[in-house]
Amino acid sequence: MAAHPTPTGPTGNEATDDELRDLVARLTLEEKLSLIVGEDFWSLPEIPSIGLRKLRVSDGPVGVRGVTWDERDTSLLFPSPTALAAAWDPEVTRRAGFVMGAQTRDKDIHVLLAPTVNLHRSPLGGRHFECYSEDPLLTARIATAFIEGVQSAGVGATIKHFVGNETEDDRMSYDSRIDERALREVYLVPFEEAVRTGRVWLVMSAYNQVNGTTMTENSRLVNDVLKDEWGFDGVVISDWLAVRSTEAAAAGGTDVAMPGPSEVWGAPLLAAVRDGRVAESLIDERVTRVLRLAARVGVLGDRRPAATTTPADAVVTLRAIAAQAMVLLGNDGTLPLDPAALSRVALIGPNALRLSAQGGGSAHVNPAHVVSIPEGLRAAFGDGVELTLTEGAFTHRALADLSLDTAVDPVSGEPGLRAEFLDAEGAVLSSEHRLGSSLMFWPDNIPAGATVIRLRTTVTPTVSGTNILDVRGAGRFEVDLDGATRTIDMTLPEGTDVIEAIMRPEATRIEVEATAGTPVPIRVDFSQGGQFFMAALGLGWADPRRSAEAELAAAVEAARAADVAVVVVGTTDDIESEGFDRADLALPGRSDELVRRVAAANPRTVVVVNAGSPVLMPWRDEVAAVVWAWLPGQEGGAALGDVLTGVVEPGGRLPTTYPAAAADVPIYSTARVAGGHDYGVQAGHIGYRAWALGTAAPAYPFGHGLGYTTWSYDEVTVKGDADGVTVDVTVTNTGARPGREVVQVYLETPDGTLMGRPEPIRLVGFTALDAEPGARTTVTVPIDAHTLSRWNTEAAGWTTTPGTYTLRIGRSLGDLPLSADLVL
Repeated sequence: MAAHPTPTGPTGNEATDDELRDLVARLTLEEKLSLIVGEDFWSLPEIPSIGLRKLRVSDGPVGVRGVTWDERDTSLLFPSPTALAAAWDPEVTRRAGFVMGAQTRDKDIHVLLAPTVNLHRSPLGGRHFECYSEDPLLTARIATAFIEGVQSAGVGATIKHFVGNETEDDRMSYDSRIDERALREVYLVPFEEAVRTGRVWLVMSAYNQVNGTTMTENSRLVNDVLKDEWGFDGVVISDWLAVRSTEAAAAGGTDVAMPGPSEVWGAPLLAAVRDGRVAESLIDERVTRVLRLAARVGVLGDRRPAATTTPADAVVTLRAIAAQAMVLLGNDGTLPLDPAALSRVALIGPNALRLSAQGGGSAHVNPAHVVSIPEGLRAAFGDGVELTLTEGAFTHRALADLSLDTAVDPVSGEPGLRAEFLDAEGAVLSSEHRLGSSLMFWPDNIPAGATVIRLRTTVTPTVSGTNILDVRGAGRFEVDLDGATRTIDMTLPEGTDVIEAIMRPEATRIEVEATAGTPVPIRVDFSQGGQFFMAALGLGWADPRRSAEAELAAAVEAARAADVAVVVVGTTDDIESEGFDRADLALPGRSDELVRRVAAANPRTVVVVNAGSPVLMPWRDEVAAVVWAWLPGQEGGAALGDVLTGVVEPGGRLPTTYPAAAADVPIYSTARVAGGHDYGVQAGHIGYRAWALGTAAPAYPFGHGLGYTTWSYDEVTVKGDADGVTVDVTVTNTGARPGREVVQVYLETPDGTLMGRPEPIRLVGFTALDAEPGARTTVTVPIDAHTLSRWNTEAAGWTTTPGTYTLRIGRSLGDLPLSADLVL
């Protein structure tokens, strides 16, 4: 019987149980209840009588935004979690976690709402980019390192969403029906390791149900498994607005309901305690957990938050991570590019001109600057290389935001626009200068009584002709363009996910006949039929455009005239986002046609895919090279320049299987069936393990990734038994360049079954290494006892089945040259 080590609490600001009990005893019932529901959207209240100061939380996991969604309050923007997982290196993620935790402290925030560890069950999952992998072990190791990094900065990490939250459509209500063995062996694995090994301070409960019970009320999973069995002593915080009951959620293990004030955990919970329907001892236990968290983050008594600040080399770190995470999917030798051998490079593609640095949703942050791909490649290639720019295809649903070079606030005269809040009588309640034209307002940032948000700006076009204005948001717009007014109604249907309304608002384009240099005054009044709860709206602008066919033709001509064509295609934040799933895996618009026509014009065509989740690449064998650049964060353009020129090797490996065709994907649809998702008896077989049970071959297997050198796998030695195994693997860098390799170890059963079920090959260990040309290196891959065990439902525990297994070792699931027997 395999077992985990007993968890131990974090050090530093820990409070003793006796101290916490004494503090709880000093509180009134009303004070206790105030600590288990948000005081507002982002915080828990202070109670000076016990030395408790305000405790603030903020979204992650690509950076800490703070308590406003405001482009003037900037944050570091990290590569997407899928990119972090692609490094296959816990040390990389631990460093990222520490830097993010340090910036969290700089913003006076105490809890980071990250990491997200739900699995890549379907490639259509809208939040796929925000999660790590289809494999539970890889997810667990990367997430735990991230947690350790964040909490080493004195900030509480929050692992989410507990549990079975693998899709976004109808996420508030669907039921994830998962059998116990699959739940234990797959979906709970990252949470368990985060608690037992990472000693995480918070767990966020999901919106969905699991096996018929919503997670904020799921006592069996929250109380029995998470708290009692695993020994979790931190705080279970609800996802925002996920608590929808009083007594059931209180009994189900939820410690804190967010945000506040709450209609079900305010006065109703007070009445339930006074009536004896909820025991006050249960409230005391939850308050104890909150105060333990407050001590850990330094807002209780004499304790103070960690004196951690964002490292001076943080931007350098982000650039290095983004480059290392990029995956070289294919290469005929064209890469790396030598700038000295080039005179002209054609940079083509919708994502070349508008990099998707991050996905959509509550994780959005506002960086001070994003290094664009033109900026990054100009710096990488130098002044001796001419870089031409052509969009090639129009794939973005919304136009780019107003440019600070052409838009002016009519009140202050500064670049940007004026945002004003008006009441029902038209009186201005507040007015502010804004730099960005995609605006998001939380409840705490909207003046009481506001019924209209007015945006005013003056745009001076740079090109004469038919310019384009777009307005976007869920509501009613009165648009005044140079004295002419029109009404646009984009009210969304009842029941629309609020995050979907924010991240994928309706957009309407208006043609504007304009003359270069002649200012165009714009006024937009936005309303939603009453006072605002939350509001998201935006304005965009585009110069006159060629027709779609003319734009394609221009891209082809640019490619034909260049030494190399670099085509950047990908997704956008209204394709990959929280709040909704993707419709399909195709690149948007005419992206595929663009790639094929450019490749036909120039055989030295390098395709860069700027996406956080799999897309179909039907042209992958028709181009010289394919680089998967992820959603790379603020340093994306610089990192891509490093990779294309070979300054940094693209060291990433795929954390997810990439299909050749949608029909081949074992688990594809995210549509609800009978009110939920039936994960099935074989629910443990997702990702590459589900692929192994079929006959179709993917475009790129799990773990795939090339580099700029070559490797030989020479020897393997296995030591140990069911209590733990070490695998020593010797590899040689057989190429002419330094390189990075990820040694991957997989386990196979003798007949492909185990404990009465099919048991496909599975990852049991990995490690990364760097080596100089010709260097022969031996690395050790440890495999702990728990990884070797499986869940025995009848015995309700972990069991290792005796027998002779096969370990397969190599560069990816599709390239495993070494094997060895393992006797357990």
